[in-house]
Amino acid sequence: MTTMAQETATETPRPVVASEIRRHELAAFLRHRREHITPEQVGLPRGSRRRTPGLRREEVAQLSAVGVTWYTWLEQARDIQVSVQVLDALARTLMLDPSERSHLFQLAGAVDPTPATTCPSVTPAMRAVLEQLEPYPACLQNSRYDILAHNRTYGLLLCDLEAVPPEDRNCLILSYTHEEWQSSIVHLGEAQRLMAARFRAAMAGHLAEPVWKMLLKRLRAESPQFCEAWDRHEVVSHRSKRKEFLNRHVGRVVVDHTDLWLSPEVGPRMVTYVPADEESRERLEKLHEIALSGARGTARPAPTGR
Repeated sequence: MTTMAQETATETPRPVVASEIRRHELAAFLRHRREHITPEQVGLPRGSRRRTPGLRREEVAQLSAVGVTWYTWLEQARDIQVSVQVLDALARTLMLDPSERSHLFQLAGAVDPTPATTCPSVTPAMRAVLEQLEPYPACLQNSRYDILAHNRTYGLLLCDLEAVPPEDRNCLILSYTHEEWQSSIVHLGEAQRLMAARFRAAMAGHLAEPVWKMLLKRLRAESPQFCEAWDRHEVVSHRSKRKEFLNRHVGRVVVDHTDLWLSPEVGPRMVTYVPADEESRERLEKLHEIALSGARGTARPAPTGR
């Protein structure tokens, strides 16, 4: 017979697990940022005996007007309460940009988790919008970079997406493990690093959720490049960006990437690629024709110039 005491000892409430994970992530984030701020950046002398990379803990505490012991406990992931005022002071001391500041507050539990944790079901209306955007490539993604739906042009832009198993249709997984997808991205290293940073920012509100942890575990196991990018502890927000792809059917295309949000914050979004020049527009139209003809398996000679 199981006693109440035994049940209490063997069951760990999910909120406790989530808060513990956030504390350790917060501690690692603070240490990483502290080590990358030089004394000169905050008006302190370097001195000849400095061995610590970046700032010392006592220097961060002094500049933030908090106790040294308290700040040390924070970097040790101890279960202590952090006020909004202290978080603000730490953000200013560590010279965090807006994305990093938001990340800090989320990890400290001072900001409510993102309300849009899942993408709504892909409705016929959403699919109709994707089709109407053709020949421009477009897809629906959730905050984990899962590709939930796409139009035909997008399906041939970076690889034959229909040939990819549904469980692998995730832009992070494809960018770090799929050779054809990788070869289609002109500035691959930059794209990989930005995606890892955006994923870290989005994950702050989902640290204890199994599906997020499984995706992170898979990426770390399958890609040393992802591990290197992840361990930078960089966070950036989503923003519009010009991208270049080298498509195996039509050659190089230059597009402007835009996220059209379907709910608040970093939840589900419609990703669109609009051609940045006339040549790219013509090539996307040609790619759309190829997609309509169903000639996915045969790569046509691609133009070499832009």
